[in-house]
Amino acid sequence: MNFERITWHRAQQIMDEKGRETVYLLDCRDEQSYEQSRVPGAVHLSGANVTEFVATADFDAPVLVYCYHGNSSQSAAAYLAEQGFESAYSIDGGFEEYKEQ
Repeated sequence: MNFERITWHRAQQIMDEKGRETVYLLDCRDEQSYEQSRVPGAVHLSGANVTEFVATADFDAPVLVYCYHGNSSQSAAAYLAEQGFESAYSIDGGFEEYKEQ
């Protein structure tokens, strides 16, 4: 299983096509950054809750992961793909690029 790197534009297309309620938007930045500001609807993903997320998530639903700049999210998306998620994506540019839009 592999993950795919995508832009915020493509991420929005996926959410629009699939329906926002059937897509996981995951923020893998630190807890403090997540609490201060995040993409609306994003769920915080960390080492503390990743096992629970994997155990309860729908593996057929797309998983869109972002971090600060799009680097750490690649590792997280790769991990989720290895766990069996059919569609795992890392969003290039991360939260910093999202803020610029």
